[in-house]
Amino acid sequence: MSTLTIGALAKSAEVGVETVRYYQRRGLLAANGAHRGAFRVYGMDEVARLRFIRRAQALGFSLDEVAELLALDEETDRERARAFAQAKIADVESRIRQLEEMRSALQGLVSCCEHTEAPAPCPILHTLANAAEPPARE
Repeated sequence: MSTLTIGALAKSAEVGVETVRYYQRRGLLAANGAHRGAFRVYGMDEVARLRFIRRAQALGFSLDEVAELLALDEETDRERARAFAQAKIADVESRIRQLEEMRSALQGLVSCCEHTEAPAPCPILHTLANAAEPPARE
């Protein structure tokens, strides 16, 4: 079995050493690797675990959610894993709706700005300052 120092472990998983230490403090990764002389050494299981954490984060799971996913068994917890993924999909869809609403509001402000003649106040700045609808276009 290949043994890695914390630096080599971090590099293998494409994270920083401080990230490895942070995950150890959070309990996502065992803090006590085997000792080889004065150094702690890690194996491919830790590399796989770090990669799991990174992939889960890339899919939008928080570290708390990652901890729950790590506690699941690949063979027996299929339904729970699916429920986690379905909840994440619902969260992503909600965020997409919020972003679409933001885009629509910004597009309206830009359009209003393009069609408002100076000396009228800038509808974008007016709306941000007053938390009201932009001045009506004339």
